[in-house]
Amino acid sequence: MIIENEIRQQITISLDTSFLELVNESHMHNVPTGSESHFKLTLASDAFTGKRLVQRHQFVYKVLEQQMPKIHALALHLYTDEEWLQKEKSPSSPQCMGGE
Repeated sequence: MIIENEIRQQITISLDTSFLELVNESHMHNVPTGSESHFKLTLASDAFTGKRLVQRHQFVYKVLEQQMPKIHALALHLYTDEEWLQKEKSPSSPQCMGGE
């Protein structure tokens, strides 16, 4: 859980969130047991207010610039607090279609 902890710590330091969910989805992919390569990150923060989706993603990528080279896939679901109140559930991830 080294990378997972690094991601969580960087987000917590850099962003005031009302909701943070980080899920290691590596087990759903064709990777060795214990891998930390596929993550789903759901965040709600008023810091995203007035920002387009691409700007929200760019912000998170910048925050995680040290971790990104270690990650194969990062699904981002980023909401303002108001948007999150309407949703209040992280989207489900699709089944892995990757190699056998």
